[in-house]
Amino acid sequence: MKALIVDDERLARTELRRLLTPFSELEIVGEAANAEEAKQKIDELNPDLVFLDIQMPGKSGFELLEELDSVPKIVFTTAYDEYALKAFEYNALDYLLKPIEPNRLEETVRKLVQPKIQEQVKHTDVQQLTEQDQVFVKDGERCWFVKLEKVRYFESEGNYVRLFFDEFKPLILRTLNYLDERLDSKTFFRASRKHIINLKWVDSIEPWLNGGLLVKLKGGGKIEVSRRQAVKFKEMLSL
Repeated sequence: MKALIVDDERLARTELRRLLTPFSELEIVGEAANAEEAKQKIDELNPDLVFLDIQMPGKSGFELLEELDSVPKIVFTTAYDEYALKAFEYNALDYLLKPIEPNRLEETVRKLVQPKIQEQVKHTDVQQLTEQDQVFVKDGERCWFVKLEKVRYFESEGNYVRLFFDEFKPLILRTLNYLDERLDSKTFFRASRKHIINLKWVDSIEPWLNGGLLVKLKGGGKIEVSRRQAVKFKEMLSL
């Protein structure tokens, strides 16, 4: 598992790297001292995991995550405990207080690595979901058996995802990253950190801010495609 350390304090980065030395399952592929540098390293190195400080000069760790189209697994490392609740709104896997205790760090690494091993074992059994598949959806007391071709788009809400089909928009306990791996990429496109859209429901496309696109969907809904994803989007829809 490739890991990136992001912290504006050099000594903190050095200490965390030292603490992670015993864990052969992790490969530290780089370090970053601020959000801008971290964003560049994430694009270049594609880490599976980021140990991320929150308070840094310039943009915070939270602001960095807002700018990413695809977010790696995140473990926050900070000297302040008041951000804990907000951290988990960003799907953080853990929240470590500085100075980081070795035993606490070991717990975190084990939580990260063991599901990864189980996932590799089960990987061959996982089938992609196509537009012709039907899924069971339950939100509160209401239930639906929905054919995926009817879902216009999916919208991330923390650890939940909202589905939009017909006049309904139920909330399910899944992450957008999970659905992105399961859904057939020929039909379902990851437009941004917040949205996956069904290409069969695209009605019109127009240029948008910062080189992105604005997609209007049949049946309602306007979805922004981020600048980076706009390039892939144009390639998919071109002859």
